[in-house]
Amino acid sequence: MFEQLYKLHFPIRHMLLSDSYGPKNVQPADGDISGSFECRPAVSSPCSKGTVSKNWSNHAYGLAIDLNPGENPYVGCGQTRNPARIPYLDRKRIRPGMVTPTVVKAFRAIGWGWGGDWTGSTKDYMHFSWNGH
Repeated sequence: MFEQLYKLHFPIRHMLLSDSYGPKNVQPADGDISGSFECRPAVSSPCSKGTVSKNWSNHAYGLAIDLNPGENPYVGCGQTRNPARIPYLDRKRIRPGMVTPTVVKAFRAIGWGWGGDWTGSTKDYMHFSWNGH
């Protein structure tokens, strides 16, 4: 998949496991770390006011990846948790690092779903997973 993204000239800002960058206070200031293999519960929608899921995330098993979270925010009820991401809620104005239909098509070709296709008001534009969740 990453070879395909490379051929598409899709820019990925930071691609090491987040722990590789060290403590949060020394991680990249832009917070734009693409990631997987994070042992954590599934993240709830911004609509839910911060409730924590009791289910493990697909990321915990390496069955999901988030690409450029800065440009591809997790949105619920028209909100994102990080105000710096608000300009990227406009998905029609494509900028470098934003997931495009071509990127989605490449993931679909290997059977993975995209969080931007979720029904309802919650969209996870950075998220791709083997089962679409």
